[in-house]
Amino acid sequence: MEKKVSAILFDLGGVILNLDYNKTINAFKILGEERFEELYSQAEQNDLFDRFETGEITANYFRDYLISFLGDEVSHEMVDHAWNAMLLDLPKERIDFLITLKQHYKIYLFSNTNAIHLSAFKSIIKNEHGDPSLLEKVFDKTYYSHLINKRKPNSAAFEFILDDLNLRPEEVIFIDDSIQHVEGAKSVGINAYHLVDTDVINLLKGILVK
Repeated sequence: MEKKVSAILFDLGGVILNLDYNKTINAFKILGEERFEELYSQAEQNDLFDRFETGEITANYFRDYLISFLGDEVSHEMVDHAWNAMLLDLPKERIDFLITLKQHYKIYLFSNTNAIHLSAFKSIIKNEHGDPSLLEKVFDKTYYSHLINKRKPNSAAFEFILDDLNLRPEEVIFIDDSIQHVEGAKSVGINAYHLVDTDVINLLKGILVK
C-alpha cells in the first residue's frame, strides 16, 4: 500500500464485533413476528430501522412500533433482548491488532447503529474486556450513525467524516462487510474493501503489504 494512506476507517458489526443477524430474526419469530426478516436484513432495511439508525426516532418509539406487531404482552425488555441477539463477541486478537495498527496509522470507527445496540455492545465489551469505553480508547475517533444523524451507504455520511477529520479520500482505507457500504465509500473516492470470507486482520495485512 502506498504511503499516502494515513488513516483506516472500520465498520464495527461484522468486522470488529462478531454478528449473527439470524439470531435476531429467530428471536423475533419466537416473539411472534414471522415476517421480521422481511422488515429487516443486512442489505435492505425498512424505513423504521433507517430512522432509528439516524437518530430520527427514540428507542421507546422503536420498541413500541415493534410491539404494535408483536402484541401488548411483549415488553420493552423482550424487544431489547431480541434486537440485541445479533450482537456476539469482540475477539481480543482484533483489539490487539488495532492497538498495533495505531502505531502506524490513524484508526477510526464508523458504525450504523442505534441507542439500544450501543448500550448493549458496551455491556458486551465491559464483560469481555473490563472497560465499556474500550473502543473510544482504542480508536482515534468513533462515529455512530444515530449520533451524527447520518448512515452508510449515503455519500453524505462519508463526506461528513472526511471533513471532520480533514482527510482526503485517497488517504483513507475503509473496511466493511456490507457491499452497499463499500460502494458508498468508493463513490466519494475512499479506498474501500469488502470483508467477506476472511477476518479483518488477514484482509488488512494483505492490503497493507501491497
